[in-house]
Amino acid sequence: PSAALALLCSSAAAVVVWKWLGKRQIQKEMEEARRTRDEGVKKMANAVQQFREQVPSVQTDAILSLPLLELTGRLQEGSLSPETVLYTYIEKALEVTQQTNCLRHFIPECEEQLQEIQQQREKGLLYGIPVSIKDHIGHKGHLSTCGLVQCLGTLVHEDSVLVKVLKRQGAIPFAMTNVPQSLFNYDCSNPIFGQTLNPFNHKKSPGGSSGGEGALIAGGGSILGIGSDIGGSIRLPSSFCGLCGLKPTAKRLSVWCTHLLNVDICSPPTPVPCALGPMARDVDSLALCMKALLCQEMFQLDPTVPPIPFDEEVYSSSAPLRVGYYDTDGYFLLPPCMRRAVQETRGALQAAGHQLVPFSPPRIHYVMTELFLKTFFADGGRAWLDVFTGDIVDPSLRPQVNCCKIPRLGKKLLALILKPLQFLFLLKCKNVAMISTCSSVKEMWNHHHQIEVYRTEFIARWRELQLDVVLCPVLGPAFTTGYPGKLLTAISSTMLYNVLNFPAGVVPVGTVTEADEEELKLYRGCCDDPWDRTLKQAVAGAVGLPVAVQCVALPWQEELCLRFMKEVETLSREK
Repeated sequence: PSAALALLCSSAAAVVVWKWLGKRQIQKEMEEARRTRDEGVKKMANAVQQFREQVPSVQTDAILSLPLLELTGRLQEGSLSPETVLYTYIEKALEVTQQTNCLRHFIPECEEQLQEIQQQREKGLLYGIPVSIKDHIGHKGHLSTCGLVQCLGTLVHEDSVLVKVLKRQGAIPFAMTNVPQSLFNYDCSNPIFGQTLNPFNHKKSPGGSSGGEGALIAGGGSILGIGSDIGGSIRLPSSFCGLCGLKPTAKRLSVWCTHLLNVDICSPPTPVPCALGPMARDVDSLALCMKALLCQEMFQLDPTVPPIPFDEEVYSSSAPLRVGYYDTDGYFLLPPCMRRAVQETRGALQAAGHQLVPFSPPRIHYVMTELFLKTFFADGGRAWLDVFTGDIVDPSLRPQVNCCKIPRLGKKLLALILKPLQFLFLLKCKNVAMISTCSSVKEMWNHHHQIEVYRTEFIARWRELQLDVVLCPVLGPAFTTGYPGKLLTAISSTMLYNVLNFPAGVVPVGTVTEADEEELKLYRGCCDDPWDRTLKQAVAGAVGLPVAVQCVALPWQEELCLRFMKEVETLSREK
């Protein structure tokens, strides 16, 4: 017995030591990644200082205030040099990331790209424009981490198609931005590079998963960025940070050579695909970016992208639109200010001569629990959990991770216990909803079929009302940091259009007022349950923060979606 006890104690001690050594190795890898980032920041700061010494008379504020269309015009005519614009934005990006921690890494090769574009015979549509890109969009010679330690040791060997096309059009990718761990969160925090903050209020989140992009552009450190969206990851940061952002139809833009994990968090093999899209300060910038990317170069590099050039005629049209609208999807009642934004925009559109038609998206509870969440957690979350092997889980993801770790039998028992309360719990609880899994290949095929059935039903309702576009709410205003992880299913307003694979964009139309804050005190949500109360806490203290609306069109009609966004933007600015 004494020998057995000694063996047991020594085994336990060995396990403790082994775990300690593993954690220590993880810490070393994370510290090295942070050290590399900090060295890159210092090098860029030195490069900016050298440029300042050579050209001391740069009018920084004047350059930073130029809209993208005007800036491209000045660069094309030669009244501004690409070098001046690049170092001006790098200097501003250094300032913004010091305040918000939005950058994951500068791209030092931007100085080489600066020289290359000046030797090109033809100036592309984005000639001399500094562009920031989200962490997982592949750039040769750099990491695509997704906020995970397991991705710190492998450099990308080739530019993604999108980066190649940006460069061909004269753009200069100069920075990669921070993301939440595994990208499956609409906060922006990971254990390696830390929490990114909202530039308008450092207690608030910039949104996610393209949160680094949102913070950098909103802070003025980038004029154009590229994000990705699989549940709202472009639109939510745009809403939280007061930007314009477009989620195109998936495959309208190439996702080739965009970094994928062991489980394709960025572009999973599911019927709910990932889409890459632009983020900027105004709609014209989004349109110019789409026009530049939808070129022969992209169609040749990625033959899976439909060769559909940008339709300028549709974007420039001024014909009245027939607009469907709703201010709640009946699943997660958004704060008063976001519903007000839809109602005021509806009124402005109607006054401008457009026809407004009430529209109600069908069966959102079913879509959220059975179609969206079941798509990503069909295996009970096992594949997603694998990406955290040998890693430290970020606190913002622990509720979801702990839920996925519940054994299958435990999940079935929990689902059985909660079945009598399913209206209150199963429809809204972010953890219980994940219990729904596919137990066989046949069930998985049926799940894919049900998504197609729902798409057909939704389009039929759209056609029945003869709609051109739809105006609807988007989640906001910006959450206090840490809260997005507690409210996964609050994203029903955006995830719907990922399931449908419709192009959808966000436009800021105002700010939170004192009256909105007072009305929030009376907010009870749909059920006045713990999740409604958590949402109320998450958005409190948002006076002065951006308020936005969402604009939607049918698949492959990005130009019409952008045209509608432009109309909303124009009317909100006039107001």
